[in-house]
Amino acid sequence: MIELEGVPELIDPVMVAAFEGWNDAGDAASTAVAHLDREWKGEVFAALDAEDYYDFQVNRPTVWLDGGVRKITWPTTRLSVVRIRGDKPRDLVLVRGIEPSMRWRSFCNEILGFAHELGVEMVVVLGALLGDTPHTRPVPVSGVTSDPDLARTMDLEETKYEGPTGIVGILQEACTHAGVPAVSLWAAVPHYVSQPPNPKATLALLNRLEDLLGLRIPLGELPEDARAWQVGVDQLAAEDSEVAEYVQTLEEARDTAELPEASGEAIAREFERYLRRRDPGPGQAPGGHATESGEGPYLRDPSSGRTRPPKPPRPETGPGPGTGPGGSGLPPDVPDDSPDDSPED
Repeated sequence: MIELEGVPELIDPVMVAAFEGWNDAGDAASTAVAHLDREWKGEVFAALDAEDYYDFQVNRPTVWLDGGVRKITWPTTRLSVVRIRGDKPRDLVLVRGIEPSMRWRSFCNEILGFAHELGVEMVVVLGALLGDTPHTRPVPVSGVTSDPDLARTMDLEETKYEGPTGIVGILQEACTHAGVPAVSLWAAVPHYVSQPPNPKATLALLNRLEDLLGLRIPLGELPEDARAWQVGVDQLAAEDSEVAEYVQTLEEARDTAELPEASGEAIAREFERYLRRRDPGPGQAPGGHATESGEGPYLRDPSSGRTRPPKPPRPETGPGPGTGPGGSGLPPDVPDDSPDDSPED
């Protein structure tokens, strides 16, 4: 039985989850949930028993010193709760951990047990994939669901994918079968610069989450880090003519495919987000930046203050590690919206 001592009665709670591993290219999704937890000062109220779900030869525990005493941190999944204050306060239940090594059905049932006890109204699972997308363009974020009614009312894509899946797809289906509305948001990370962190993809996921839930999320230094990341990748790509030519090819394909997106509806959506950012809320400065924010986990070049990711590898013709079926870079449950002529699922 799940006992939640010390957890207050929640207001219109939504569960937001992300898992490190196969579903988390560039650590974009797990970093997004960590950002929410940090900015809203989440309080951990539960942790799943690591012994039940993890292979410690795959996800090893770490040893550290606490005042001269050696302690062990075990890989696990933790749940915390944050309260979003304002005119219409509400709560988020944040789930962050590592994709389990075993007993996925039991794992999902335990997460759903917490959701039921807390009165969660909807579950949103964040993921990130490797895709044929240029780093110079806005990060594509796909919103998918297995519920046709939810797809229609929330302007989401109804997934038709068939094939191998990860914990994001399993948890979403478990929610659907349990009658809990569930959505997954996927950010596409350029496969030629897949090393974490990727603040631009994290920022895109948070922006999409804002739109989905009607929230205003304090972004802290993420916009600045995203700009620095792009400048750093620009510089590194410019040093390799083959990579620069490949990026240009991706840009042309992306621009051609997205011409219909320059619609009045898309422009209106961006303008609404701009207006929200102009009206600072409690604890926020104009532009959506938090007044207090810790340094993000991004490596910087001391001479320029900009993020310096590792040099992108030369593009390959075949599918790379972590790509989805057919080498499209799409993980399970995400529709293939790339501009090529790949066959449909």
